[in-house]
This record gives sequence, C-alpha cells and structure tokens, in this order.
Amino acid sequence: MTKIHIQDMSCGHCKATVEAALLPFSSSVNVDLAARQVTVTGAKDMPAALAALEAIGFPAKIVAD
Repeated sequence: MTKIHIQDMSCGHCKATVEAALLPFSSSVNVDLAARQVTVTGAKDMPAALAALEAIGFPAKIVAD
C-alpha cells in the first residue's frame, strides 16, 4: 500500500482523472479528496505512475510506502 499526496486535487473531476491515471499501475485506488491523498494498493511501477500524474497536471509525491 502506497499513499500519495496530490496538492492540486480538489474536486470530483480531479478525483476521477487521478483514479483513471493510476488504475493501470495498481490493483486498487482509493481517493481521500478532503486530505488530497490517494492510497494505491498493488502498485506496479510507482515512478511511472507519478510521471503519469505529472503529465496530466497533477504533480504528486509519495508520503508513505
């Protein structure tokens, strides 16, 4: 399980966009919009996942692994 902080995620559309970007890299994605955190389970390639988020305008950082 990996926790990611995404500062610029603030609405339902952002949540859906982030989920869609992360699903190819994990078995499940759980978004806590209020905390601006995402919990990724079964992460396959976190550097690529973070790059995918960056590419769609959501720079992120891992806060717990």
